[in-house]
Amino acid sequence: LKREISTPAIQKIFTDSGVRSSAFWPTSPVFPAFSNPTMNHRLLISAVLLQLFVFAFAANFTDGESTLRLRTPNGDMCGQLIQPAGYSCTEHAIETTDGYLLALQRVSSRNGNIISNRGPPVLLQHGLFMGGDCWFLNSPEDSLGFILADQGFDVWVGNVRGTFWSHGHVSLSEDDKEFWDWSWQELALYDLAGMISHIYTATKSKVFLVGHSQGTIMSLAALSQPNIVKMVEAAVLLCPISYLDHVTAPLVHKMVTLHIDQMIVAMGIHQLNFRSEFLINLLDSLCADLLHCDDMLSSITGDNCCFNSSRIEYYLGYEPHPSSAKNLRHLFQMIRKGTFAKYDYGTFKNLELYGQASPPVFDLSLIPDSLPMWMGYGGLDGLADVDDMQHTLKELVCNTELLYLENYGHIDFLLSVRAKEDVYDHIIGFFRSLLGQSSSA
Repeated sequence: LKREISTPAIQKIFTDSGVRSSAFWPTSPVFPAFSNPTMNHRLLISAVLLQLFVFAFAANFTDGESTLRLRTPNGDMCGQLIQPAGYSCTEHAIETTDGYLLALQRVSSRNGNIISNRGPPVLLQHGLFMGGDCWFLNSPEDSLGFILADQGFDVWVGNVRGTFWSHGHVSLSEDDKEFWDWSWQELALYDLAGMISHIYTATKSKVFLVGHSQGTIMSLAALSQPNIVKMVEAAVLLCPISYLDHVTAPLVHKMVTLHIDQMIVAMGIHQLNFRSEFLINLLDSLCADLLHCDDMLSSITGDNCCFNSSRIEYYLGYEPHPSSAKNLRHLFQMIRKGTFAKYDYGTFKNLELYGQASPPVFDLSLIPDSLPMWMGYGGLDGLADVDDMQHTLKELVCNTELLYLENYGHIDFLLSVRAKEDVYDHIIGFFRSLLGQSSSA
């Protein structure tokens, strides 16, 4: 950071947004550094940068103007994104066992009458701060969701709790702090489990599972549960994560070191919504005068070789989606502790909830050796690091096919202009081999 932000500048941003700075930066016995004015300013800037953690698209700013704007959700994903591209799409709603109401979209090819003769079901599971729309943000020829539908697969699109496409909760409001009391642990054991069960029941067929980033954390945790894995035919993991102790993305490293996640919890923040007016105004003000926001993408995810930056404004029409502060804290726990385990509440609450002082680990060796698995990972990925990937592979007993692309980064596996040839054709070939079909079918 090249310059220090002045106290009047901070106050003006908060005043313009209707928020008192003292509410965000109290003197705290938990974080005594809040009492230090110089440290205060640095922590404020670091907290603002939290808005962009793993949100890999918000890196395009011109003349101080952010392309990230308030989003007014209208309609559903089928009507907004899938059907206008010429594809058949139907909306489905499921209720998790803990009461969250989630949206699933079912997508069919635009070519011919394939609805009556669908292929095997494929569930696409998005990552952190994303929704199911991330699989359709490039052209139909370049987006995995459209490509799989055109290849005859029965495409189902998952949207976890808290995202714009999900439908809330049976009794809680999104304004209730209890609504946001979850991490990827619940996303795996309730949301993903519920989606897989719904598809398995609806299609009477085992599910091909595809996850990206946090979607792979959820997948690996869920697949270690016998009641879930029995409904899965095979798994494809893009930028697979179960261990995070070798994260190299510099901004993420800095936020972990500063314990930004603990500060957020101490401040009573439960929802991380990047589209709130306050956060957008604050981000715009800082990026206009103080920070080099044009390099934010590589600071958060590592370099990306083939990201189509010309479509940034279109991407920002859909991303980012909200997540919970507890989810971020769980991910930061993984980075600090080097474990793939349930949420750490501290010794006493761990004993109460888990019956042991430390949170139980998710045992990757419990994923059956009969489950076919395919993984794609990149040499430039600053989040799904190659060393952590090797750690994951050592613990798995199932047969795993690998695709390593030295020049690919974290976002390339979703939005590379060459992803069809580099990645997606290989995924389809993997699925076809399991079905005993030609990959050109």
